[in-house]
Amino acid sequence: MQAFDLYAILPELVLLITTCLLLVASVYVRERQPATPGVEQDIFHTPRGVGFVYFFALLLLAYLFFAFFGRLGDVSLLAMNGMFQSDPLSNLLKACSCAAIFVTLVYSKQYLKDRSLFRPDFIVLALLALLGQFVLISGANLLTLYLGLELMALPTYALVAMRHSSEKSVEAGIKYFILGALASGFLLYGMSMLYGITGSLDLLEIFKTVADPRVNHLVMAFGLVFIVAGLAFKLGVVPFHMWVPDVYQGAPTAVTLMIAGAPKLAAFALLFRLLVNTLLPLLGDWQPMLVLLALLSLVVGNVTAIAQTNLKRMLAYSAIAQMGFVILGMLSVFDDHAFSASLFYVVTYVMTTLGSFGLLMVLSRHGYDCETLESLKGLNKKHPWYAFIGLVMMFSLAGIPPTVGFAAKLGVLEALVDAEHTFIALIAVIASLIGAFYYLRVVKVMYFDEPTHEITVTGSGFARALLGLNAILVLVVGMFPATLMTMCLDAMRRTLLGS
Repeated sequence: MQAFDLYAILPELVLLITTCLLLVASVYVRERQPATPGVEQDIFHTPRGVGFVYFFALLLLAYLFFAFFGRLGDVSLLAMNGMFQSDPLSNLLKACSCAAIFVTLVYSKQYLKDRSLFRPDFIVLALLALLGQFVLISGANLLTLYLGLELMALPTYALVAMRHSSEKSVEAGIKYFILGALASGFLLYGMSMLYGITGSLDLLEIFKTVADPRVNHLVMAFGLVFIVAGLAFKLGVVPFHMWVPDVYQGAPTAVTLMIAGAPKLAAFALLFRLLVNTLLPLLGDWQPMLVLLALLSLVVGNVTAIAQTNLKRMLAYSAIAQMGFVILGMLSVFDDHAFSASLFYVVTYVMTTLGSFGLLMVLSRHGYDCETLESLKGLNKKHPWYAFIGLVMMFSLAGIPPTVGFAAKLGVLEALVDAEHTFIALIAVIASLIGAFYYLRVVKVMYFDEPTHEITVTGSGFARALLGLNAILVLVVGMFPATLMTMCLDAMRRTLLGS
């Protein structure tokens, strides 16, 4: 291992080693006095132990965020014999992933405590899933990509089913595991076909072989179909979306946010690495597939969400439609947008999703989950500030100015028009108008309906302050999107050019 290899993977090593140490150390952090005299305490789940792990996990995530943010200006490099790549895109996505997991843990603390899920193993599994995201985002080899994908997925399956007393949670975990395994099988089969025709697992070597006109195009296109199907499963787009609503609804809200937030960034990285970094010469083959997946997702996601009364299920169908927009951004041309519209969209979508699910957790309490439209009735009369946060998040998801969701949707639509896909852009606008109905319905319930039950705000002062900052950020970035847009465009261009 050379010095630059160690530099490239240093944050991943720090995350892995620290996570293992936290898991072991939590066993030795005992209570000063037993909570119940005469009853032996569970050494694996002591309040002091989980507090110790939680505090150092937040410190670790803060360090990693600044470490990756400081690397945004670094040049692209390949490490570990071409298995791992560190470039501007990977550093930006990893920094955003760290921020997303940090915010998720802060929002989730009281929610998990009330349900006896605030345990060291929960936090460790979240950190291991983050490690998988890091490996996936920086994969420069088919094996590295698949390893990162599974390392991200396996802890998530366990998190979904962690609430053993809930039949819905266990059922959601089983569904997620089975369909996730099926998606991995599709992806792995497509990768094996790529290896069979190119004789290499290296993304750069595959790119060079695919660009050769003598390659067997029929076999390559057949493998591409399986790869796109596997990617569609991971993104949760139609017609491979069947797991999304059930898992979102069945999992504890804190775990739902773990799935709906940072993993979307890693899924975008997988989409980019396989289709743009590797199979760009087959652009004419995979772009029509993406168009079909995106348009189906926009229509089915937005129309089906109208019928939902469960907020988590509604946000699941919303996520399906939002991923349709992310895919549409992949139709842009290099010179003008360099696929940066997709990157900007997925980053801002995660920002809004954190606030949406954070609000649901803050409004939940012991023995009660804020999950239905009924739960939000009259919120403005009881807690105007939290009703305003909900309004900002719904407006952003709907793409209403001056929120960041409007800037993100406008960026994708501009990219589509510049790439001469005007008709597709028109369909996307119509689908967004349909989707605005169910977002505005939530606002109507919060502001114009009478409260039917007591609404209690929980969570620490830090969590509530962070939720307010989240809402302000959605507004500020929406009004002044140029900085983040420029950062995304610069990262994408420099990554594509290898500088």
